[in-house]
Amino acid sequence: MRTLDFNRIDHVYIRSGYTDLRKDIDGLCRLVESSMRLDPYQNSLFLFCGRKSSTIKGLLWEEDGFLLITKRLEDGRFQWPRTPDEVIALGEQ
Repeated sequence: MRTLDFNRIDHVYIRSGYTDLRKDIDGLCRLVESSMRLDPYQNSLFLFCGRKSSTIKGLLWEEDGFLLITKRLEDGRFQWPRTPDEVIALGEQ
């Protein structure tokens, strides 16, 4: 089993707004391509957040396939950008 080295990831992209987290790898790849206009096969981590803001999913292409990461908070919520302007503001700080 390989260890995931986050230092080797070129970019981290956050999809603002709500994402239906019932989507699987293929559904999230389609979102990356259609709404984010990015290539899901690049060396980047794509992050998505559900409506309740207590769960996020990450999608990452590795050499041999996609890795789907899920994090659910038992108590609390992620502070998540709901508009593209909020994502830009995060990147400028």
